[in-house]
Amino acid sequence: MTTRTRILTGITTTGTPHLGNYAGAIRPAIVASRDSNADSFYFLADYHALIKCDDPLRIQRSRLEIAATWLAGGLDVDRVTFYRQSDIPEIPELTWLLTCVAAKGLLNRAHAYKASVDKNVETGEDPDAGITMGLYSYPVLMAADILMFNAHKVPVGRDQIQHVEMARDIGQRFNHLFGQGKEFFTMPEALIEESVATLPGLDGRKMSKSYDNTIPLFSSAKEMKDAISRIVTDSRAPGEAKDPDNSHLFTLFQAFATGAQADEFRSELLQGLGWGEAKNRLFQLLDNELGESRERYHQLIERPADLEDMLQIGAQKARSVATPFLHELREAVGLRSFVAQTQVAATTKKKTAKAARFVSFREEDSSFRFRLLAADGEQLLLSRNFADGKTAGQVTKQLQSGQPLDVRSEDRSFSVWLEGECVADSPTFADDTARDVAIDTLRVALTPVQE
Repeated sequence: MTTRTRILTGITTTGTPHLGNYAGAIRPAIVASRDSNADSFYFLADYHALIKCDDPLRIQRSRLEIAATWLAGGLDVDRVTFYRQSDIPEIPELTWLLTCVAAKGLLNRAHAYKASVDKNVETGEDPDAGITMGLYSYPVLMAADILMFNAHKVPVGRDQIQHVEMARDIGQRFNHLFGQGKEFFTMPEALIEESVATLPGLDGRKMSKSYDNTIPLFSSAKEMKDAISRIVTDSRAPGEAKDPDNSHLFTLFQAFATGAQADEFRSELLQGLGWGEAKNRLFQLLDNELGESRERYHQLIERPADLEDMLQIGAQKARSVATPFLHELREAVGLRSFVAQTQVAATTKKKTAKAARFVSFREEDSSFRFRLLAADGEQLLLSRNFADGKTAGQVTKQLQSGQPLDVRSEDRSFSVWLEGECVADSPTFADDTARDVAIDTLRVALTPVQE
């Protein structure tokens, strides 16, 4: 079983997606998701939206538009995990666990918080005027988004690199305090596509809704053309050589063109191509690139129930990872089941007591399986079929290695997963309580005894 690179990214749901969102985050993330070695998680960051926006209708509309944008852009929900942040209750719980270890001094250095303080000081206000705890704690929520799924790579714009670094700092602190030799959290790395990480807007500044300088992504062709016509250029007339390296129009063109197209456009600008015709060339390039996606987008917008169904399926996939992992983290910080606690104490006091044991056997089809029996003989697990005894043995060793267990509950039973594959299943229990007690018993049974 090979370990795939886990990629995670999201977009805050406070507005309609624009060209900068697409080039800087959506497109590179979708391309990365097609890599067979990638395990991709993409989400609508609607908890983050509450920090920036207090208009419920705007947030709801934005969630719909951004979901449709991802799918119209080519995201394959069967290959990836696509979900709304607010559909994963484990995210806010992990945020609190991380808040309890995050240093205030670290959060004091966050760019967004510092910028708000500086603006208040400049205008003679109290430094913290109008600053909410949501804004101040934003990096911890982002850390929870990343660390919950142990992402290896996080595609972000340059202005978000600091938040990935802060997630590393907070994750390392948690590992140090509670890991006892285990590394609960993978250390994430920011992934930047240098050529399109930050696109310029109509006025040359970073394309942003807050600057009102965006080019719409999936609005009508006419609206896109009108926006492009407002791109600020210098006063050089047709026939005069233009400087491509100092033209944000050229930067936009280059972000969507092939190398050959960009070279040809550069040459024409140097030879005096007029700005009006240059803007028309940019429109034609973008219209060819986005035309089919635009049509799919509007079809999706008209079918919100279909989008809801896809997101609910994505939430189930995400929670199949988040729920067992959060259980491990809760145990690590001391939020443990009294049943498990009692059984651990009994195991510690009576080391000679009969322990849980694995029993291996061979099926009639020559495949190999094993059972895990509790100390009282109750069956806790029955493995899936393995081609040979060596593989079955390796799985039992991994289960006893002390690594965090990936246990996934379903109705009145549960299953155990290793590296993304189901390796064993429980019996069906009388009710959820009996199932949960069995899960606690399983975790204790597979906890290495400290001599």
